[in-house]
Amino acid sequence: MELNLIIDILKELDGLQSKNPTTQITLEDFRLHLNEKAYERENPRNLTEKFNLEVFDLENEIAKQVIMLGRYSKQLIKKSLDKYPDLVNEDFTYLYRMMDYPSLTKMQLIEKNAHEKQTGIEIIKRLVKNGLLQERKDENDRRSTRISVTEKGKKVFKKSMQDITVVSKIMCGQLNTDEKENLLKFLKKLNTFHDTIYNNYRHEGIDEIEKLI
Repeated sequence: MELNLIIDILKELDGLQSKNPTTQITLEDFRLHLNEKAYERENPRNLTEKFNLEVFDLENEIAKQVIMLGRYSKQLIKKSLDKYPDLVNEDFTYLYRMMDYPSLTKMQLIEKNAHEKQTGIEIIKRLVKNGLLQERKDENDRRSTRISVTEKGKKVFKKSMQDITVVSKIMCGQLNTDEKENLLKFLKKLNTFHDTIYNNYRHEGIDEIEKLI
């Protein structure tokens, strides 16, 4: 038996209990306490102090949380789409976006997903190859190609959407309704700002973009 480990656990539990003397500590409380202590040890602030760097603590923490949520969501989405071999990587976002429109040009679809052109082209190629999207020449501009959803694509969308809805529920974790509504409000505000940057300033340097804040 790892006696030292048991002693460390008891010390941590005693420390948590001393901070909350009137509360019955649960296993979940203890888990969250250990996670918080681990985060404090790994906080980027420790590195910035070590190397004497100027940082924006609040903004850095928000950016970190957004990045981590993006990674968690990708893992969950990948799990939920295992049964749909025609939807890989971020292909499903293109299919889902297309369900809102009778047709779009390739560039319109790519821009609505905030991707670089080459990345978007590769995704569209896969969806066309797998029979989920179809393409045709634009009647008003023969230089452009329009994309629309096939009958197979609509069926895959309807089936996979049930699994993606479960992912959405999991991603919201244990937030209550008010917390979800507040989070949604702030996320929409933040995404509106970044949508403006993507559509109007994507070719500018970071110094120019910073002036928009």
